[in-house]
Amino acid sequence: MSLAVQAAEPLGRVDLSIGLYRIDAEVAETPGRRAQGLMGRERLLPHEGMVFVFPELRAHCMWMRNTPLPLSVAFIDDSGRIINIAQMQPHSEDNHCAAQPARYALEMNQGWFAEKRVAPGAKLVGLERLPAPR
Repeated sequence: MSLAVQAAEPLGRVDLSIGLYRIDAEVAETPGRRAQGLMGRERLLPHEGMVFVFPELRAHCMWMRNTPLPLSVAFIDDSGRIINIAQMQPHSEDNHCAAQPARYALEMNQGWFAEKRVAPGAKLVGLERLPAPR
């Protein structure tokens, strides 16, 4: 299946949480969906985000090409712990990378993690409901 077709398929959603905070996350588990990410998206509701599921554990990097809204990204290890959080500016091609090998990345509206006082070491719950990466 081509990357364009994969990206055009409806995205799955999953309920995740960090502490008391619920997250309605779109799932990007295929190469096409991971490449598309939140490109072209004008807004996210306060409790919405996108979780990226990577097939390999490594120091993944994210960028904001064609993405008009400012985002924060948390890189997450196999156990669901946040490794580090980066702030990403709209339309930037700067790389924002995991400080250690990561299995997941969670993009939220910029400032969401800081507003909720979510920091590295916090645990993301619900990852077992995610589909396997492809």
